[in-house]
This record gives sequence, structure tokens and C-alpha cells, in this order.
Amino acid sequence: MNIYGKDYTTKALRKRVGNMDQIAGVRRMALDDGNERPGRVALIRTGSGLEVTVHLDRGMDIASAAFQGKAMGWRSTTGDVAPQYYEAEGLRWLRSYFGGMMTTCGLTRVGGPAADSAESGQGLHGRISNTPARDICVRQYWDGNRYMLRVRGVMRETTVFGENLTLARTVYTALGEDRFWIHDVVTNEGFKKTGLMLLYHCNVGWPALDENSRILAPSRAVAPRDDHARDGQKQWHHMDKPTHNYQEKCYYHDMAPGRDGAVTVAMLNDQFASNNGFGVYVKYFKRELPRFVQWKMMGEQDYVCGFEPSICTVEGREAEEEKGLLNYLRPGERREFHLEFGAITSRETVKTLEKACRKVKTAYVDSYEDFGQHK
Repeated sequence: MNIYGKDYTTKALRKRVGNMDQIAGVRRMALDDGNERPGRVALIRTGSGLEVTVHLDRGMDIASAAFQGKAMGWRSTTGDVAPQYYEAEGLRWLRSYFGGMMTTCGLTRVGGPAADSAESGQGLHGRISNTPARDICVRQYWDGNRYMLRVRGVMRETTVFGENLTLARTVYTALGEDRFWIHDVVTNEGFKKTGLMLLYHCNVGWPALDENSRILAPSRAVAPRDDHARDGQKQWHHMDKPTHNYQEKCYYHDMAPGRDGAVTVAMLNDQFASNNGFGVYVKYFKRELPRFVQWKMMGEQDYVCGFEPSICTVEGREAEEEKGLLNYLRPGERREFHLEFGAITSRETVKTLEKACRKVKTAYVDSYEDFGQHK
């Protein structure tokens, strides 16, 4: 394996360290300042320069990720907020939205809040991201010639007389990797058919995102969420500089999967010509997550582009039900989801992504309901 630019056999590497945490490992830590307290996180280091922070008390979401000192995800002004400070009503989810490399939205609501959210608690983007994990298990072990790093836990979203859903999440990587993976299993533990909404809010920030950065994605159709997004629809892939009073724009995409069924979406800054480029990618499987939402927010401080593979729209649960789009889990039924996140530092990787995207012609349509004619 290649560590610090040199190849080592497993035996040779183990001879050089007394404890593997000299190179890589998982460290559980407590957050103890301001309204982040009390919070638990797991810091994963791969030895290649990849560091991933898993927030154990916030749905095991990826609070931050960096590669060789460069941030991969955007961090909001709220910082880490303990789940005790979660405000479910209306849009108050934003009071504790740290952004991060990934925030999970669901499991019974994604998108806008219910009209009676003050009474029902059915606010923006649901509850799962503010749910602490139980049965947490950290493993660091040799699997043949790979030194594996894994964090696993289970979140439950339930209420008396209502849903009883669990999300079992495993975040894992290996020594020397510049990427990490998430494997989720959502199960209906109850005895009633239950509506399921799930969206992975993957938030790319500076320095991958900057003026003239671009998105590479196999998008065969793009639809604006609203009239405001329609202005600039054909520039969905082009990033602007931080802009005062910028109003967010959202686009729906119909992505073309590769032969393996996977979709890769990347953000690249414009420095690859001078060998100083940096990018971030998200990979997922379209059969698991058939929809994709892009959140383009070029505001000052709120400077982020969201890659959001999902099983639903962001119009809210009521709209999903009205249009017959809501997914359901039968009693005992489970669904699995797989995602990969990584850093891009080479022009060769960029060329491979560009080649895949050139094969896909993008159509511009009025609504995601028009996607069918372009498949």
C-alpha cells in the first residue's frame, strides 16, 4: 500500500509503528463549547490526509471532511449544535443546520414544513439529522492487506401511534484512502405501512467551490424548481463569486447512470491547468436514489452548492402525497443506500469525468415531470 508517497507491504508497515493510530485511526471525542455541548463525534484519519468527522449525536452525519488540509464540505455559521437545541417548527431546522459534507433529510419529511408544523413538529427537512445514534460500534482492523476504519450506529425515528423507522448507518474507509463510503439501511420496525422520504444533503464548499468552478455531472435533463431558478437555468453548472443578497436557486436533474448503475457528480475549481486544482465528488446509485436536486447558493458566507441525491422532491410531504410520488415501507421492509465521497487532485481524474459527461446531452425542461420524455 502507498503511504506518504511510498509503497509498503503490510508487514513492513507494521514493523515501523507501535500503534496504528500513529498513521490512521478513529478517535471518539466530546464537544464541550457553547451549544455544541454535549455532543459526541468520531474523527476518522486515513493517513493519506483525509479526515472525516462523524457527528454521533446528529444522525451520524458528516459534520466536516478535509483532504490534505483542504475543506471538502461547507460549514454554516451555526457550527456544531447539540440535538438538545433542535427546533422542529417551521424553518427553524436552519437554526442548527451545520451544513457539513453531508446532512441527512428525512425520514418521514423532506422539503418544506407542514402548514401546522407548530403543532405537529413536522418542520423543514425532518428530524433524523437531530437524532443521536445508539449501539455505536467503532472498528479498526486488518482485512487482509487493508486496514479498515468503520463507525456504525443506529438512529430511530418513532412516535406513539405513528411511525417506527430505524436508520442503521456505517461510515467506513481504509488506510491510505482519499475517499470514504456510507452504507445506510432504513427499516420499518413497525406494523403499519409508513411513508418514507430521504435526501442526502451533500454540501460542497470552498476551495472546491469558487468563482468559475464548474460541476461535472451526467445530467440529461435539468428543470428549475421555480421561476427564479429559471433565470440562469443553463448556467446551473457554472459557479459565481460570493454575491451580496443572492437568492438561492434549486434545480432538478435526471442523471444518466453508468454501466454499473452509478452516478458521479463533481465540483472542480479552475486551477487544474496550473496543477493546483482541487475538487470533490459524490457517487451514488440511481436505482437506490432516482432523484437529484442541486442547491445553488452563491451568497456571502452562505457560499455552497448542494448535491442532493434522493428518493423524493423537496416540495414537502403533502405535495408528494398529492401527486402520488410518496414512497412507502411495508412492515418489516428495508431499503439500502450506498454513497461514496472523495477528493479530486489529478487532471487524469478530471479527464475521466469529462469523458463520461460528454456522452450525455443535456435537455432543458420546465418541470421534473417532463423528465420521462428524455430517458
